[in-house]
Amino acid sequence: MSTLFLAHWLTTAVALGVTAWVLPGVRVDGLFSLALAGLVLGFVNAVVRPLLLLVTLPFTVLTLGLFYFVVNGLAFGLAAFLVPGFSVASFFSAVLGAFAVGLVSWFIGSFTGVRPPTRGSMVVDVRRGPDGRWGS
Repeated sequence: MSTLFLAHWLTTAVALGVTAWVLPGVRVDGLFSLALAGLVLGFVNAVVRPLLLLVTLPFTVLTLGLFYFVVNGLAFGLAAFLVPGFSVASFFSAVLGAFAVGLVSWFIGSFTGVRPPTRGSMVVDVRRGPDGRWGS
């Protein structure tokens, strides 16, 4: 397995553990459930959430981006539904849990340098040559 994948998985699991400790509506029963929930949450965020974002794009635009919280809550709730030992009390808890996991993951990543993999942009430096043509 890739070192970056393991670091991201560990970061997600720690963020989920902190979230379960802080928020009363999010519960994780044990260490195995926490590790599995981190893996499933990463999979749901990588595969299912982009599809949800695409389908709900008109609502997201109409609400000026606020519907994005709903999509994150749905993805978080789906991960809780799929993993035994990981549960959320309500939809509002799922939205708050998704926000808290994102916030804690960002905080951990800012200190460790572990960032989620991005599909990334590429910077191309294009300059005009002496003959007036554009080229790299």
